[in-house]
Amino acid sequence: MKRQAGDVHHVTADDGGQTLSAFLRARLAGLSWSQVQKLVRSRHVLVHGNVCTDAARRLKEGEVVKVLEVAAAPLPRADDVRVVHVDDEVVVVDKPTGLTSTRHHEELSWPARRRQAQPTLEELVPDAIGRHLHRRFGRVAGRAEPKRRRVPPVRAVHRIDRETSGLVVFARTVPASRILAEQFRLHTTQRRYVALVVGRATARTIRTHLVRDRGDGRRGSVDGDDGKEAITHVATLEHFGDDYTLVECRLETGRTHQIRIHMSETGHPVCGERVYVGGRRDSAPDESGAARVMLHAADLGFVHPVTGAELQFTSPLPADMRKVIADLRKRFAS
Repeated sequence: MKRQAGDVHHVTADDGGQTLSAFLRARLAGLSWSQVQKLVRSRHVLVHGNVCTDAARRLKEGEVVKVLEVAAAPLPRADDVRVVHVDDEVVVVDKPTGLTSTRHHEELSWPARRRQAQPTLEELVPDAIGRHLHRRFGRVAGRAEPKRRRVPPVRAVHRIDRETSGLVVFARTVPASRILAEQFRLHTTQRRYVALVVGRATARTIRTHLVRDRGDGRRGSVDGDDGKEAITHVATLEHFGDDYTLVECRLETGRTHQIRIHMSETGHPVCGERVYVGGRRDSAPDESGAARVMLHAADLGFVHPVTGAELQFTSPLPADMRKVIADLRKRFAS
């Protein structure tokens, strides 16, 4: 099948509202409708960094469509979600990359079959809890293997991006969800992220006001007091020549895509970034080979909603980030 694999296409105002199949049909010369639909179904197409298997999806202005040379990996399952801590009120999990934290409002009307094809972390966590508890307490010597009990749905109190890996907490009761949500609203939680960024970044505090549309359909910073204040504290962990830097970002606020926007706007986009790029002319090209946004939620701390205990959790870097970092160390050691 002929196709322009690896090509990136931007959805313009004229393209908005088109189906994904119609959009690709107009750009991939020589492909029939059935070939385009097969391309989408076989996980060869990303929309805004997310695998899209729905050829009838309506595109929006500003979205980015990429055709992959090799099919994207299957979506994570409950077995891929590691339970770090669980009690009667809260559960902390280690989210793998490629999984949306919660269902978007527009997706709630999707039929169940379509939702099951692309489950969210929130939907997988109850099964992950059940598997975790069953492994710990379900097996009793000399007795038949008991069935796992159904675990009730959990309640989201914060989110991390689909491509971002790392720690996420969910509430297991209504009172716990209210208390945890208030902690995130007041920014009293502790969150540390590790990111690999382009260029030689330096320690700094980034303080801007973020808006949903900076004028080109994307989130970003604006002058003045419009939007919501966003504060990111950046520290350097390791330099790879002048080309890349491993940094830690501590959030004082928690706005959507805050770290990705702030790092890009300072000329150091996160490696693997496809949305917030091109904001500065002096930004160096990303030749790290990162297949996704190299951002990991490494530390999470909050006050337990019932006991009042201060809880702290840490997640090691995932294998794909470790590999990219190891490759850079070899490249710049020579």
